[in-house]
Amino acid sequence: MGKSNSSRDWTQIYAIYGMEQWQTLVFLLFHAVFFSLLSLLFLLYFESIFHFFQAFLSSPGAARFAAGFSGVVTAISAVCLFFAAANFFYSAGPLHYDMAQRMVGSVNDWSTVKLALDVGCGRGILLNAVATQLKKTGSSGRVVGLDPSKRTTLSTLRTANMEGVGEYVTCREGDVRSLPFGDNYFDVVVSAVFVHTVGKEYGHRTVEAAAERTRVLGEMVRVLKPGGVGVLWDLLHVPEYVRRLQDLKMEDIRVSESVTAFMVSSHMVSFRKPSQHVVGPGEVRLDWRC
Repeated sequence: MGKSNSSRDWTQIYAIYGMEQWQTLVFLLFHAVFFSLLSLLFLLYFESIFHFFQAFLSSPGAARFAAGFSGVVTAISAVCLFFAAANFFYSAGPLHYDMAQRMVGSVNDWSTVKLALDVGCGRGILLNAVATQLKKTGSSGRVVGLDPSKRTTLSTLRTANMEGVGEYVTCREGDVRSLPFGDNYFDVVVSAVFVHTVGKEYGHRTVEAAAERTRVLGEMVRVLKPGGVGVLWDLLHVPEYVRRLQDLKMEDIRVSESVTAFMVSSHMVSFRKPSQHVVGPGEVRLDWRC
């Protein structure tokens, strides 16, 4: 159960972590099957459907085209829905696990890490990857998983024990918009496919939602120690995150190549908090908060 290589069998991943938002997968599969059956009906009863269209269209050619076009659209819809379901299934498990390994690998030296934070730890795939790395290096450090849901944190502790890293993991419920930790507290801060969900009640493309996401980024930077490393993997809004990190004067900002996850583009962003955050002739201290 405690394997940590990136080629881990997907059945093991799902056996330990299950699947979040399984309702979405069921929704996609249901409609994929529905459109498959519908396209099959178009194929088997094409002449009857043709005659049905002919009752509304004067030209037989136009009726045949309408019937054929409708059949093609339903078939293509079925294929697209099956592909979306497969991508969702892969993204929620194997891809999430592989990206967690990449995120852990982007931190150069785990032996000096005493405290790490996973913002929006969810099922604990990334959280346990960090804990496994701490265990491998013989570190005495710990990783804290923060999630808005108490039920989720209790479930995450169970997965940590299943992975054999329970002694390295602490989970707690908390508001990611106002992290319940002091300034300069963690050596490493990570987050995987979570920040884009913050502020979704306002709609993803609204100014209010963007303000909530940048607030979370500001909090991640605030609790990070000077010289500490942050790693973020997320969907949709990565350019927005990069601009905010630049505004906060982060260093070594790196953006990975695009990876398709949950049918959209995703990127991994890593950065380092400057060791010195006193700037300018008047020694004005930067405010990490948003």
